[in-house]
Amino acid sequence: MTDYDKAPMVTSSFRDHETAEHAYSDLRSRGYSDHDIHVMMSDDTRKRIGGKDLKIEHGNKAMEGAGLGGAVGGAVGATILGLMAAASTVAIPGIGLVVAGPLAGALTGGAAGAAAGGLLGTLVGMGIPEERAKVYEKDLKEGSIVLGVRPKNDNDAQYFENEWRNTGVHVYR
Repeated sequence: MTDYDKAPMVTSSFRDHETAEHAYSDLRSRGYSDHDIHVMMSDDTRKRIGGKDLKIEHGNKAMEGAGLGGAVGGAVGATILGLMAAASTVAIPGIGLVVAGPLAGALTGGAAGAAAGGLLGTLVGMGIPEERAKVYEKDLKEGSIVLGVRPKNDNDAQYFENEWRNTGVHVYR
């Protein structure tokens, strides 16, 4: 296990897709790839922000229709939905949670078991401490998008915490 693997994750929930998109773009501009960024949202939220044409099956993703840009209808929403099309993405049946990024890769084999544990159990099973998981469970059910990243250094961790406190809610490290 490297020092990076031991670094605490910075997470936040965002009440609307515009602020989530801004945070996601900020992560990308600081050198983080889709393989570093965790995204969680309800399936209803995915559909609401324009991901109706993003079909996720059996822990894999496949695009239907002309293309993601056309499905989204503009730049807003395209980046997070682009991540969902490009990275490991898992829909967990029974709880309506869609997870993209490294956490999705960890869930691919256990999505059915995750559903049996409910949303709270799934979040705890992903390594989110129970008190935070309870907060994020409520946020996800209310339509928020949760982003997370394991910062490469303390400067990045502080930067994301400060930035996300301005645009997100329930920021943790």
